[in-house]
Amino acid sequence: MLVEQIQRLDPGVVTAVPQAEAVIRRLLSLRADIEGNREAWEYLKGLKTVFVQTERRERNLVLLDPERPQANRFHVTDEFTFQSGARRIRADVVFLVNGIPVIVIETKAATRLEGIAEAFDQIRRYHQEAPDLMAQAQLFALTHLVQFFYGATWSLSRKALFNWREEVSAPAGRPEVDFETLVKSFIAPRRVLRVLTDYILFARKDGELQKIVLRPHQMRATERVLARSYQAVTARQAPRRGLIWHTQGSGKTYTMLTIARRLLEDRRFDNPTVLLIVDRNELESQLFQNLEAVGFGHVHLARSKRHLRELLQADTRGLIVSMIHKFDDMPADLCTRRNVFVLVDEAHRSTGGDLGNYLMGALPNAVFIGFTGTPIDRTAHGKGTFKTFGADDPQGYLDKYSIRESIEDGTTVPLHYQLVPNDLRADREAMEREFWALAELEGVADVEELNRVLDRAVTLTNMLKNRERVEKIAAFVADHFRRYVQPMGYKAFLVAADREACALYKEALDRHLPAEWSAVVISAGHNDPPHLKRHHLSEEEETRLRRAFRKPGENPQIFIVTEKLLTGYDAPILYCMYLDKPMRDHVLLQAIARVNRPYESEDGQRKTSGLILDFVGVFENLERALAFDSQDVSGVVEGIEVLQKRFADLMSTGRTDALPLHAGKFADKAVEAVLERFRDKERREAFYRYFREIEEIYEILSPDPFLRPYLEDYQRLVEMYRLLRAAYEPHVPVDKSFLRKTAEIVQQHSRTDAIREPQATYEIGPAALLALLTEEKPETVKVFNLLKELHRLVEDQGRAAPYLLSIGERAEEIRRRFEERLIESQQALQELEGLVKQLNEAHAEQASSPLSRQAFAVEWWLRTHQVAAAQARQVAQEMEGAFAALPHWMSSRRQESELRTALYTALLAAGIGEVVAWADAILNLLRRAAQ
Repeated sequence: MLVEQIQRLDPGVVTAVPQAEAVIRRLLSLRADIEGNREAWEYLKGLKTVFVQTERRERNLVLLDPERPQANRFHVTDEFTFQSGARRIRADVVFLVNGIPVIVIETKAATRLEGIAEAFDQIRRYHQEAPDLMAQAQLFALTHLVQFFYGATWSLSRKALFNWREEVSAPAGRPEVDFETLVKSFIAPRRVLRVLTDYILFARKDGELQKIVLRPHQMRATERVLARSYQAVTARQAPRRGLIWHTQGSGKTYTMLTIARRLLEDRRFDNPTVLLIVDRNELESQLFQNLEAVGFGHVHLARSKRHLRELLQADTRGLIVSMIHKFDDMPADLCTRRNVFVLVDEAHRSTGGDLGNYLMGALPNAVFIGFTGTPIDRTAHGKGTFKTFGADDPQGYLDKYSIRESIEDGTTVPLHYQLVPNDLRADREAMEREFWALAELEGVADVEELNRVLDRAVTLTNMLKNRERVEKIAAFVADHFRRYVQPMGYKAFLVAADREACALYKEALDRHLPAEWSAVVISAGHNDPPHLKRHHLSEEEETRLRRAFRKPGENPQIFIVTEKLLTGYDAPILYCMYLDKPMRDHVLLQAIARVNRPYESEDGQRKTSGLILDFVGVFENLERALAFDSQDVSGVVEGIEVLQKRFADLMSTGRTDALPLHAGKFADKAVEAVLERFRDKERREAFYRYFREIEEIYEILSPDPFLRPYLEDYQRLVEMYRLLRAAYEPHVPVDKSFLRKTAEIVQQHSRTDAIREPQATYEIGPAALLALLTEEKPETVKVFNLLKELHRLVEDQGRAAPYLLSIGERAEEIRRRFEERLIESQQALQELEGLVKQLNEAHAEQASSPLSRQAFAVEWWLRTHQVAAAQARQVAQEMEGAFAALPHWMSSRRQESELRTALYTALLAAGIGEVVAWADAILNLLRRAAQ
């Protein structure tokens, strides 16, 4: 199919089958890693070429056509089998365009509590075991019917997994978008083509190649900007401005770059000029230093005011990157074309005053799109931003993605703050006199402006750098970091008043923590004294430190900063910010947004919020610290006491609804009461959700004297959760699911439960299962002990003895009926006893059977489906030869077809009627055993 499509999509370029096959060989020879994946994307994007002999030149190669969806061929496969060397994987669903696998989807049953996590683990495994397939695939999705997540292949951290929430109308009569509509919107051919070619980015961050797929709000904003831009160049009276208001941490930079690239590539805009106006921090970042690597052609970087003027006077086309101050004193009408597009980053501070007037005067007919990551403040400055960019839209913006939306989507986490003890806090009178009372602070928009104010606040900054105070705070930070932050596996920022304060804090912190745990990152000054020069970093060393900080288990664990890294630096592992620098408005929001990135470690540790420890008192009055409408910042940052109250409320609920189940009962009877109470699946899952929330809050608050009255009851809730998970979810390793501080409780206080935990101290087998039947335990407890051990037996030995899988399926069916109260414990025990006896019989027979494990599995499957022993043995013996003659039937379509024919023949000869369905079931059983 790919051979046919290459010729069809490349007329006059690829004209013969051998040429198309040569292209495919190039695809198959790509590196099996993220570098190869980027090259595969370049093929899909149409960036690769092929030499045309008749024209004696290179021509672009087209593998898919996003402009004409009907010219492409779309296929979906179920149970996609792929052989990678000696390893074989079987993906649940794979989508192919023109024969190329582009999306891999893992599906789990809605009943699987950890379904999404299990599916994500499968995707990660595919990258390890079949990297040559994943080098071609560009996207993956995970679903268990309840939720639908997606992400980019080779971007496998939990923070890069997004909730697909398409903004489509719900079908008539339904309150929300149903699952079918959600899935159809995700894999709609036109959208898939657009996502593959326009909404994937590859970028290097601190030297490492990363892959990004845009989220729904980013795609939506891009399409809206393109629509407005097209209106502006085709209609004289159309709006020519717009404001994109996307909260910090929502990928604003990548949205800007995608819009710029789309404008440059779209033929409708007739070879335009696109200006990216960014701040110094962005300009200095590796991303903007190497935009060619993000998919742009030649980029013009304005080196000076004169250079920028020359570029505009010369009618330069393509991408120009500049800082706003280079427009200072720029002549009017430098470029009057209509197909000029100006994308202004951090518009709330970039275009204030005369600079904005010079910019717009120099480009009178351009389209201006402003981007901001913080709410528009209530001051005249903030209203001016709305007026400059949002005047053409009734609500003041072209597209908005609020802080609350980002928290709901999981693209950012909520923040909590804590005021440190009064004796460590900045002097209130000095703060009031030299910081809060200054008129120029109203609506302060960038760190440099803030620093100029602090330079004049001599009393305040000297007080903040008082050696005795610095020593006390360093001791506090070291203790807090050791007790609260490090045990959770996270890292921290210490934000000091200025560069000298950073040096002082490093010196003090090294007296309490190993020196390698912390590092100072400041900008270098030519005339710096020796105590500052010792903290100057080369570009390579700073890159190394920034990269190491992002990784768990590597030093440094604390960055000491004052200006650098407070905007643009993205380190999801950053959890805590020790704030000892007065800030407010946009600067404060941008700084604290460093800790709002979601994070999940490889062992399942989840960051559910960020923490700010306030040493200067800016959070004593949030209304004064953040000059924004309350609706725009509600839920951004709350006091830690909110979590304390929530924990107390949750414990009260637990004491009322759950803990009384233990009252007056001991050992087995208490266990039985808990298991009976939570037999109902919905009630059980509600308890799991309840426990997850209380555990996450405990993780944040512990250790704290506030928790002391709750510790014993919390420990009992932990035991109850552990008991239920061990009994009802045997496929989920229980202890691994605990967060770190709760896991310590389990290790210190765990008792042997009546529900057996997996132990490798004795051999599992029929004898052990029969012993469980005679234990002096309540019937409910015996049922779960048997189910638990049967599950372990199947998991451990199912590959070597495939017949166990069918026994495992029957055990799971007994579990389901028991949980749904279709049978009571006595009947469940009787059925399990029969199953164990069958198992014992099968165990003994296999030991003496001459049949291979595959043939014996066929015999036993038939016998458990009421086929007489003689007939079952006859079918198995006939299949023995087929298995020997067709050893590769699982990976060879021809061999599978021949084996299936042999199985049909054997079943018919034995007088069995349901040939096709039973053959499917038997072959699926054998495949599962081989995985």
